[in-house]
Amino acid sequence: MTLLIFFIVLVIAIFIVLYRNNSNSNNVYKFINKKIGVIYDKYAPYSFKMVREKVKELGQEYTPRQYMIQVVVFAVSAAVVTYLYFYNIVVSLIYAALAVLVIPYLTYLRCKRLYSEFIFEQIQVYTTNTIMEFATTQSFVKALEGVLSSNLLEDPVKSDVQMMVNMAYENGTIEQSINYMNSKYDYYIVRNMHQLFLQITNEGSRDAGESLENMSQDIDMLVESVYRDRIDRATFHKKFLQFGIILYLMVMLVQFMLGIETYNEMLHDWWVQLLLHGIIWLNTFFILSGEKYYNEDVGAE
Repeated sequence: MTLLIFFIVLVIAIFIVLYRNNSNSNNVYKFINKKIGVIYDKYAPYSFKMVREKVKELGQEYTPRQYMIQVVVFAVSAAVVTYLYFYNIVVSLIYAALAVLVIPYLTYLRCKRLYSEFIFEQIQVYTTNTIMEFATTQSFVKALEGVLSSNLLEDPVKSDVQMMVNMAYENGTIEQSINYMNSKYDYYIVRNMHQLFLQITNEGSRDAGESLENMSQDIDMLVESVYRDRIDRATFHKKFLQFGIILYLMVMLVQFMLGIETYNEMLHDWWVQLLLHGIIWLNTFFILSGEKYYNEDVGAE
């Protein structure tokens, strides 16, 4: 236990020194950020690179300092928890390193969630304003041009709407434009709105105003339910993490019931060691599954 405490104190002391020394810390952050960036550019999927760049544009990307704090917290927490399981400094250091390796996956999930939230907000802007513009222009293409000229959209949705306009003028019909947008953004509000506009354009409709108003109300109801879902997810996430931490610390209850000496004697049995490793991995899988649920399908209908 003394060795573990010494290791934790040493890590924290190094981090504090780097944090207080601004010139040195900036160099360290830049060096770490550069090395991570090289690895990231080499192995990250192209689609995720686009997502990461958009998160940076939105100003929601973690700074190198925040990532370093995350590394220290994960490493120290994993070392302390696993030492309470095995009372072995080598095993604790191995788990500390493995815990740090989880951070890129959590970053991936977080970026996907932020990007998904951004896209949904853009789709809300696109559908709402297209309906408003159509009510004035009575032309789907002119409505799209009005939305573009308002500068309310951002890429990639803005570029895709511009592509729709270009395709409409090239083909003389809106069908291919609609199919293009439906394939890019698979939301039922998008598909329903496009279907309505296609019907009005091809067949005409005397009660289009009422249909558009009903669709606007549907969009408002959907947006309200999505934001309510976000609040529920955030509440669930907080309680879930608390429960996960408690699961890790259940070994303390076992040691209290058996006694430290009896517990240490049991650690000499290979099957006890295997069981403890299994508990750690099972709890970790449980927490990562919860993180995946929290960060995925945001804005899904």
